[in-house]
Amino acid sequence: MPSLPDIPHDQPVLIAGPTASGKSALALAIAETGGGQIVNADAIQVFANWRVLTARPTPEDEAAVPHRLYGHVPGDAAYSAGHWLREVAPILLWGPRPIIVGGTGLYFSALTEGLADIPPTPTEIRAEADAMLAREGLSRLLADLDPVTLARIDQRNPMRVQRAWEVQRATGRGMAAWQDDTPPPLLPLSDVAAFVVDAPKAYLDPRIERRFDAMLKAGALDEARANLPGWDPARLSAKAIGAPELIAHLKGELDLDAARAAVLVATRQYAKRQRTWFRARMKSWRWISAETL
Repeated sequence: MPSLPDIPHDQPVLIAGPTASGKSALALAIAETGGGQIVNADAIQVFANWRVLTARPTPEDEAAVPHRLYGHVPGDAAYSAGHWLREVAPILLWGPRPIIVGGTGLYFSALTEGLADIPPTPTEIRAEADAMLAREGLSRLLADLDPVTLARIDQRNPMRVQRAWEVQRATGRGMAAWQDDTPPPLLPLSDVAAFVVDAPKAYLDPRIERRFDAMLKAGALDEARANLPGWDPARLSAKAIGAPELIAHLKGELDLDAARAAVLVATRQYAKRQRTWFRARMKSWRWISAETL
């Protein structure tokens, strides 16, 4: 464990970092030495149907320290930052101090900066967005967004772009306008110990490769096989890194070596997006070198 400043045992801890950077092990070490309950802040680890492939905590880790919001959502359910924030709220009020760990930057910004109370997207509008994206691509959705929203969102992230398009289509207001009406945060940054695990590409790439090979040995293919009968690539749970590639392998569309190579590329690209988010949005957090963990 790195040399950290003393953290009062009742002070919440936030730990963000890219995939495979060692942030979950850091959270566990802090909980074991200073007490606390570990709370998931990863958008895909909430789903019950992917344990191995999303690197959820092991049963042994879960037995050692209380873990919350892991694997509690059915794989066919919708889930959003709003859902997560509503589930985190009561956890902040009871039990041991929360140690909130994950790689979903939007969850951390919602927690520490507040989240706009945007009405749910009607099913028919989501279907319209899905069809438009499949037919005309991301540029078509981007073309409809208002300039302020367009300047704020990650234009390379299909999920964020589609969400912004759906909000504008459903409410007649741009995502940026809703964000400007954001209520106060549940957990201001001034009230927590907030850390970002800094893991450069040269450090992270071999860890990503070793971890995916370990996932294969631990049964990731069996997990994918269990998901195959009801597979729907439009579901949020289907965005688990590696899921589309392993499903394609099971369908005979890719051999295992090609699937493995594609997963590694996708994971590296995801880690790069995470690092970009953290550098842009978490400059005031304390940064810790992953190599010290």
